[in-house]
Amino acid sequence: MSTLRLSILSLLGCSFALFLMACQGDEFKLKKALNSFDKGEYELVIQQLRPLAEKGFQLDQTSYFIAESYRLSNRIAASLPYYQTALAKGNTDNTIRFHLAFAAKATGNYSLAQATLIDFLQNKPSKSLKLKAEIELENLPQVSELQKKNSPVDIQAIQGNTPMAEFSARKLGEDLIITSSRKQNIYKNNGLPYLGLYRANLKSPVEIGPLSLFSTMIDKENANEGTPAFSKDGNTVVFARGNTGKNKDLSPDVDLYISRKNGNDWSVPERLAISDSIAWDGSPTFSADGKTLYFSSNRRGGKGGLDIYRSPMDNSGRFGRPINLGSAINTPGDEIFPFVSEDGKLYFSSDGHPSLGGLDLFVASRNENEIVVEHLGVPMNSIADDFGISLVDSLSGYFSSNRLGGKGDDDIYYFKSGSANSERWWTNEAPPVIAATENKIVQYFLQTEIIDPSGKPIDSVKVSIRRNGQSIDPAYSNKKGRLEILDLAENDQIDFICEKDDYLTKRSTFSMEGREIPARLLKKEVTDTTFVWQIVMDKAEIGKEITQLYQINPIYYNLDRAEIRNDASEELEKIVQFLRDNANVSIELGSHTDSRGSVPYNQKLSQRRAESAVRYIIQRGIDAKRIKAKGYGESQLVNECADGVECSEEMHQQNRRTEFKITEIKAE
Repeated sequence: MSTLRLSILSLLGCSFALFLMACQGDEFKLKKALNSFDKGEYELVIQQLRPLAEKGFQLDQTSYFIAESYRLSNRIAASLPYYQTALAKGNTDNTIRFHLAFAAKATGNYSLAQATLIDFLQNKPSKSLKLKAEIELENLPQVSELQKKNSPVDIQAIQGNTPMAEFSARKLGEDLIITSSRKQNIYKNNGLPYLGLYRANLKSPVEIGPLSLFSTMIDKENANEGTPAFSKDGNTVVFARGNTGKNKDLSPDVDLYISRKNGNDWSVPERLAISDSIAWDGSPTFSADGKTLYFSSNRRGGKGGLDIYRSPMDNSGRFGRPINLGSAINTPGDEIFPFVSEDGKLYFSSDGHPSLGGLDLFVASRNENEIVVEHLGVPMNSIADDFGISLVDSLSGYFSSNRLGGKGDDDIYYFKSGSANSERWWTNEAPPVIAATENKIVQYFLQTEIIDPSGKPIDSVKVSIRRNGQSIDPAYSNKKGRLEILDLAENDQIDFICEKDDYLTKRSTFSMEGREIPARLLKKEVTDTTFVWQIVMDKAEIGKEITQLYQINPIYYNLDRAEIRNDASEELEKIVQFLRDNANVSIELGSHTDSRGSVPYNQKLSQRRAESAVRYIIQRGIDAKRIKAKGYGESQLVNECADGVECSEEMHQQNRRTEFKITEIKAE
């Protein structure tokens, strides 16, 4: 009997040990998946966590991260059941309700979307998500009317779509230039090959021939490239490049690049100076006359999400400061994939205007001096994402969609309108009547605060102020570091120059661009809104790095080169302005290389680079005695990419930089 008891106990002990080992194994798998999530490898996360979720392991966490991975890889409809499970199993993150609502909308479950948003708003949401949720609650009741809006348009999927992604088709001559996921390597964000630009001959409007690479010069390994915009003569292309998959937050990794026709091929692409190095910039398009570039960006100062901007181009081909298109077009959601037709209408996709599901197609035009945005109706729009429209003529063109019935991912569709009115090809209805609006107004104010890097107020700062280029009376900060409150108009730009003894002179600009409150959100007859604008000043001290204080991005160089790149000149102009404003200060330009190449060679290369930057600044009128060029070679790497360590090109480029620090302060 004792022997049997010992055997049973032994078996129970073994079973318990195996159970503990299995639990530890599942914990390890979860930890491994979270590491993949931090790297932005969302498809891998889904593959790693789905078996754990199927066996019921920590469903509050496994289901949540599966849902997030689907959402962040642009497959939000698939996230719905996992968000629901995460909530049911006790995950208390209120943002789940917000994302669940939009996932429900993407499946056509509008009642669930509405109920979940109401629940979300009752659980102390963040300010930014609260605004978007409130707008979506106002939009949802309009869905039934949108579903009835039938367009006199026939659509047809082109012959040539595949289970991979094909989108953003642009006609160039007799070819269709498309963005497609066909590169050799896999983008771990969504499990598809990296995107590239491809060319296909148009056999007919609805059939393309085999795809071939658009250009060997526009084919960067391990990077997504696409959404081309061609100049009117077809000799210039602007496109988006990025999403290497090296960062969790992919937005700082997408920029606009330009390439020009070079014989039978294209030139080496250069990053456009108007790209914001810490923002997502993409989906460019030219105006019909080729003098303005439109694109989408989530840069600071926008309405929220992705906004559409325009940048004028001068006769020399340089692009001017990007201008936000304002609240008539942009919303707290995403506005993306702009296209400007020959008659000046702006077509775009949005999930912030009332839509059927995800991104829907819209057109903006002027009616009695008002900008009117119209939904393109059904069948142009569906509960899926509909985007990337381009017109071939006044009645036909192409758009992209991941709607049901396609080949698998994003597909390209040809559309042709049967309308007799080419100016309003998307509808048989008359133009909307501009209704008289209630006399609701917004009063905008600006409260300016001057602080040091620790957040403490600085008093007695003399501040020169210009409003829209016109000087107004100077002001002085009080003991709380504040200036008198300024009244603002909707299009105001306020420029500040702040000066105080022993402090570095600091410039700052506040713009109302993209900050206006849409009229449809106004609840009261008069709404007062005060913006708080903080200007950070610091004392002039020898050895102080000024890069962060003056928001100067590092000066990057191409491999083995010392020439100033186009994207670097904008940063060097900030240094020129700094030296003009602080005439008693001298600086060092410290140039650094990556670890590739010998130590002596890199030392010489870094010195050449520092001297190259110094020459640029001297040519802008700065005294050469105030600038010292110092090459550091590979002695001060900012990451682990030392000799013998395998790193990506992007990581090596982080080490190829020029930085700035104060070396001398003369008494004034």
